[in-house]
Amino acid sequence: MNIETTELAGVLLVTPKKHGDHRGFFSETFRASAFAEAGVSHGWVQDNHSFSATRYVVRGLHYQAPPMAQAKLLRVTRGAILDVAVDIRVGSPTYGRFVAYELSDENWRQLYVPEGFAHGFCTLTAETEVLYKVSADYAPQCEGGLLWNDPALGIPWPAAEAEATLSDRDRVCPSLAELASPFTV
Repeated sequence: MNIETTELAGVLLVTPKKHGDHRGFFSETFRASAFAEAGVSHGWVQDNHSFSATRYVVRGLHYQAPPMAQAKLLRVTRGAILDVAVDIRVGSPTYGRFVAYELSDENWRQLYVPEGFAHGFCTLTAETEVLYKVSADYAPQCEGGLLWNDPALGIPWPAAEAEATLSDRDRVCPSLAELASPFTV
């Protein structure tokens, strides 16, 4: 398993090894000791599975506030996404900055997003499936969001607003300037 740091402290790009032959493949997609060596130690409490029927479905940018803040480990089992993490930790030297990576069933990469980051993705293909682990139970009273296409963020989304399929909630999230972030460093 290859675990790489990114420009945002704490966000990791993970590429598990895939061993294939004429039967198919085998891959160890998570091993606690490998993540512990990289400084990540969570008792994952929930696995989520997201299916998006069409291209350009945007989910996010979401976070869950303390005391139920969540770290996430995402991977794509079918299709492809542009996966994005935005630092929303007030006082962080990278506050408001983002990283974006393509995750797909072909490149087999995963993204680890720690607490204190807003997270979202845009599907690049139809019939995309995303599996992810989270470090805290879902708590609707703690959920929050950041406007996915806030120009101040400058995220190069593959879909323009008119092309994107979003939830009503995601369309009205606050901009970075309006965000009352519950996270500090």
